[in-house]
Amino acid sequence: MKLNYKRTFFVGLAFLSISCFWQLYDNIIPLILKNTFGVGETVTGVIMALDNVLALFLLPLFGMLSDQTSTRLGRRTPFIVVGTIASTIFMMIIPIADQQKQFVVFIIALGLVLISMGTYRSPAVALMPDLTPKPLRSMANAIINLMGAIGGLISLMLIRLLVKKEDSPDYIPNYIPLYTAVALIMIIAVIVLIITIRENKMREEVAIYNVDEPKETAEVKKEPMKPEVKRSLIFLVASIFLWFTAYNAITTAFSRYTEVVWKLGTGGFTSCLLVATGAAIVSYIPIGIIASKIGRKKTILIGISLITFSYVCGCFFLEYSPLINVVFAITGMGWAAISVNSYPMIVEMSKGCDVGKYTGYYYTFSMTAQIMTPIISGALLEFVSYRTLFPYAVFFSIGSFITMLFVKHGDAKPEKKQKMLENFDVDD
Repeated sequence: MKLNYKRTFFVGLAFLSISCFWQLYDNIIPLILKNTFGVGETVTGVIMALDNVLALFLLPLFGMLSDQTSTRLGRRTPFIVVGTIASTIFMMIIPIADQQKQFVVFIIALGLVLISMGTYRSPAVALMPDLTPKPLRSMANAIINLMGAIGGLISLMLIRLLVKKEDSPDYIPNYIPLYTAVALIMIIAVIVLIITIRENKMREEVAIYNVDEPKETAEVKKEPMKPEVKRSLIFLVASIFLWFTAYNAITTAFSRYTEVVWKLGTGGFTSCLLVATGAAIVSYIPIGIIASKIGRKKTILIGISLITFSYVCGCFFLEYSPLINVVFAITGMGWAAISVNSYPMIVEMSKGCDVGKYTGYYYTFSMTAQIMTPIISGALLEFVSYRTLFPYAVFFSIGSFITMLFVKHGDAKPEKKQKMLENFDVDD
């Protein structure tokens, strides 16, 4: 049994499309709200949290609906196609409303885009395990995550190339070319997916390898979680909440921070984020090797230490310097060490219970953090100072380190990967 790399690549185009959009959303929407419509940081934080609020409801809902769907195109493909078409149509209204300074139209279009994106993310992610034999899903997930990273990099490069920089404070960039380019990439990616992936036929081919999948935990589910394991789980999800609170505050506000504090032009923030993303990608393999030797908990603590150090360094950059790229490389490496190992620890602790339920805890706490932190950090930016951004991240990152010290379970050392690519396997 061998992984079909070509098929997995084409399946990953859906995730590339999704990641390309979210990179655009996280970096450009705050700038439009601030520079075009004069929206305060607190309200901007509320608006930027809407996607995570919607995700809490839309992701499980449409994942369940796609499970129950049966069409000639398959279960997941119709959601991917319809969701992509709707998203690209509504997202093109955003830069037009920006140019015409139509705030109501902008907000309506933004809401429709977020709903449209929420309808097909779960089906797009579920397509990979549907079309991959169970023993090969780890390696397939690595390819899917790499495709997502490539999508984010493409979006950042497009921002850098297509957003014109002007020193005039009254200048409003024209984002229509940028949004058009991202929309075309999303459409092309899904067209190629439709042409190359025959979902129903491929699922039948794979089904023979997955016949025993539901039987594994029938009796184990009835066993209650031991109190000491539950205590570790509580501290772990607390850590997840805290490090997402720190990290998401930086990623959400950084494009505005670079304009206000470092006086960089529009799009000037992209080099730092490109460095962080690139550093994370190249770190996955050594992080996998380190975790296999010293364990997940120690690797996460190293990751938290690195990312906290990078936040502390950020506090001292009063203006832009090329050295900040070194700091963001450390950020990327630290975040990779955290993200690679945290989800597997929850899965390890959920043995003897409902694995799906405890997997849900990971997303509940990470999304809750991403809902709250743009609002709280946005209020600090608006009513105190932009200089609060990095100290805010330092505070919550240190908190995640402390709570992580109390995690005593889920630290089984993973087996050595047979192929280097498997070390890229991280959960999104």
